[in-house]
Amino acid sequence: MPIDLNADMGEGCGDDATLMTLVSSANIACGFHAGDAAMMRLSVQRALENGVAIGAHPSFPDRENFGRTAMQLPPETVYAQTLYQIGALAAITRAEGGVLKHVKPHGMLYNQAAKDAALADAIARAVKAIDPGLILVGLAGSTLIAAGQQHGLRTREEVFADRGYQADGSLVPRSEPGALIDNDDEAVSQTLEMVLRGRVRTRDGSWAQVNAQSVCLHGDGAHALAFARRLRERFADENIAVSAE
Repeated sequence: MPIDLNADMGEGCGDDATLMTLVSSANIACGFHAGDAAMMRLSVQRALENGVAIGAHPSFPDRENFGRTAMQLPPETVYAQTLYQIGALAAITRAEGGVLKHVKPHGMLYNQAAKDAALADAIARAVKAIDPGLILVGLAGSTLIAAGQQHGLRTREEVFADRGYQADGSLVPRSEPGALIDNDDEAVSQTLEMVLRGRVRTRDGSWAQVNAQSVCLHGDGAHALAFARRLRERFADENIAVSAE
């Protein structure tokens, strides 16, 4: 069975060059929370060298807090900002001889769009306006996935190897206990449970159902590369092919 393995790139943290050899999809920062034009171009070049699918990683305008500040912006403002960011990366990708494949919002934009229908709609409309063939990546079972489907987009439901889950299938906020899984054994076990059995153990001990089509790896952790290699090995053991197709 195939599974997409994605990581955020071009954010100025972690070993992007090596991580790019271990994933099937790269979500490239578009300047609003991290990165710049030169970093975007370098990330695109690395992705093309490694046969990795290129995706835009738009954010709220929040470089000061790495895109993790909650914002209540008008949907049309979010629509325009998302267009701007996707368009910039699409142009750089095209200039380098590649094709943009997907869009995955970053940070608080991602988390708010998982529950806010108006925000999710604005993002989905922007993706469709740029290219209706793009894949919209969002939290499994979220409002963002529903918005993409309503606009006729292909969607990809995402799960997280190293994040805690709540009973409704949403992520535990980073400000709360249990948000991050630091134990590699636990993270690998959680990932395999989601991919193979479509469920995740939540913070209250219950099971939440998830449709795992893509697994996110955070590339800025202390053991990110070692964990990525270990996860690839366990996928191979279970006959799980890593692919963005």
